[in-house]
Amino acid sequence: MIAAAVVLLLAAPRDASTFTFPHPCKALSQPRIDFRLFSSPADQDDASKLMDEVARIRAEIAALEGKTTEQVETEAASKKADEKDRAEADLIAASMAAVDIEKIAPDGGRFLPLPEDAEDQIRQSASSALRATADGISRQAIRFALFPAEGGNLLEMSQWPGGAQQMYREAARPFTEGMVRRIAALDRDGGLPPAVFAKDLLDFDGSGIVSSSGPEGTDGEERVRAIVLANTDVKYIRDIQSADKEMGDRPLLLVNPFWRDIDSWGINIMAPGARKMAETVIFNRPYEETYALNRLDVRGEACAALKAYPYDWQLFAYIESDFNPNVEVAVRLGSTPGEPKSADFAKLINDRPEFKLSKNMRMMQRMMG
Repeated sequence: MIAAAVVLLLAAPRDASTFTFPHPCKALSQPRIDFRLFSSPADQDDASKLMDEVARIRAEIAALEGKTTEQVETEAASKKADEKDRAEADLIAASMAAVDIEKIAPDGGRFLPLPEDAEDQIRQSASSALRATADGISRQAIRFALFPAEGGNLLEMSQWPGGAQQMYREAARPFTEGMVRRIAALDRDGGLPPAVFAKDLLDFDGSGIVSSSGPEGTDGEERVRAIVLANTDVKYIRDIQSADKEMGDRPLLLVNPFWRDIDSWGINIMAPGARKMAETVIFNRPYEETYALNRLDVRGEACAALKAYPYDWQLFAYIESDFNPNVEVAVRLGSTPGEPKSADFAKLINDRPEFKLSKNMRMMQRMMG
């Protein structure tokens, strides 16, 4: 124990009277020892002896190397700083590797991480959209799991008592702005960051357009456009048709449209040709779903399905952490080539031993010890 403490103290100034033991992620060259850490006079006496031993070791090192004690202290502090810089560089490299893994994601996307917050979805959706664009897919559909961008998370989904207006204001618009900004930034060849603009379409519908052009303060060409929370009203079909012509080969994204397929257009005597128009403008174009994140409950378990182009759907379920039963963590169940149904989740959950008991039974088992 004393030997370890001596090593820590070699970087401290020789005349230090107090020292605070550092957090492992912070620099080790704190200038003082705090004798309040030692609870008794005997402990304080041991601390003084320890400091004397450190001073003696420094003097011996200085004599052997033909240096002054101050030089030895400076070199020790510099070594500690270099070790800290290397540790921080390793952490940054590890973080970048974790982000880049979804670019190579072997085995059909097996190692794609499940996004938990708004920033995760923004980053992942932008990467998916860019991969699709690089493959020549300029017409895309993006379906976020909508929860409040500020402080929300995938596990605790919002019920949106304020309807589509609240959904657009607190989730769909900020998610889309972040995604469009990232797409435009990653797709540019250096220069200034792109400008992002948002315009409401119909306030009572909670819909809008988010687009990005050239750098802030310039009149650059529109690089990407997203139509957010469009519904089956014929107005949106016309808006999509116009945008399709205006954008040419540049990306046009439909973000969380309220339809699932052509059957979402029923019989409408006020717009008898709407279904046929939607089929021509939207479904025959088509708009490929390049990113989607769904949250659902199956067999009493919180589940999620992730689609990120070009990979298969990845299926997850939440279970209590082994370290803290009050915290739920996502485990990967498997994958499906098409959008999974509840039956797909149920089969995979039933095959996993950790889900043998229901959530309520697992809770009762923990309470009974």
